[in-house]
Amino acid sequence: MIAVVVARGDARYPAALEDHRPPKQLWCLGAVELLHATPMVAIVGTRNCTAYGERTARGLANAVARAGGCVVSGMARGIDAAAHRGALEAGGRTIAVLGTGIDVPYPATHRALHREIAERGLVISEMPPGQSAFPGCFPRRNRIIAGIAPLTVVVEGGYKSGALNTANTALDLGRTVAAIPGEIDNPQSLGGNTLLRDGAHVIAGIDDLLRLAGLDPVPAPRFVPRNPEEASIVDILRTGEATADVLSLRSGLPAARCFATITALEIEGAVECTLGGAVRLR
Repeated sequence: MIAVVVARGDARYPAALEDHRPPKQLWCLGAVELLHATPMVAIVGTRNCTAYGERTARGLANAVARAGGCVVSGMARGIDAAAHRGALEAGGRTIAVLGTGIDVPYPATHRALHREIAERGLVISEMPPGQSAFPGCFPRRNRIIAGIAPLTVVVEGGYKSGALNTANTALDLGRTVAAIPGEIDNPQSLGGNTLLRDGAHVIAGIDDLLRLAGLDPVPAPRFVPRNPEEASIVDILRTGEATADVLSLRSGLPAARCFATITALEIEGAVECTLGGAVRLR
């Protein structure tokens, strides 16, 4: 795949990036037309995310992509990677903004993800090919994420995290910022909770995000259980939401097996967990 350089003054250069320290050029690998995709939604967060944060990022990105939005993130471990994968799983659009050269996946373990995004979406960087990570490269990347997307969503992030840096830059630029409420005793929720305290939009469910992005929800394909355990849980949830303990009791599944089944159903997009700890069909 051949890299394309889009310099300032080129019609393909995103006008939104002119608002704050515009890069002189963007190196692009993939579908360059995505530089003008609408609407763009940046989904960002910590590398050291919880399982809840990872599945939330994946689910939100999947919903945005199915509704026709373009998911923007930084291809880091944790929340970023989950967001990209959620969009790709939906067959949708995603842009990875790198702090390294576009041919230098960071972390290196994301080489396959990098290749898939380049083939099905777009990888961009202001750094020339071959450039490895250096001090300050990720805050520079973050300003591009904040600038190019009119909406930034923080899923999980500490008080001094790159995700909070991205959100604060977005606020300075007059962009819309939202966050997922997190546990008050989890350090990785402090950044998002602080944003919410200071007036960021609350994302309490997928519909909240789609509404902010100006998107209409697209119903997911009807789910077909893969095994008797999944079928049992789904049948119970057809009558209404329930906690994992209730599902274990009513299905007769041991608690550990029930929890594993719920997790599998979440990954498959069949169920979701509410902030109150209940499980419900999506």
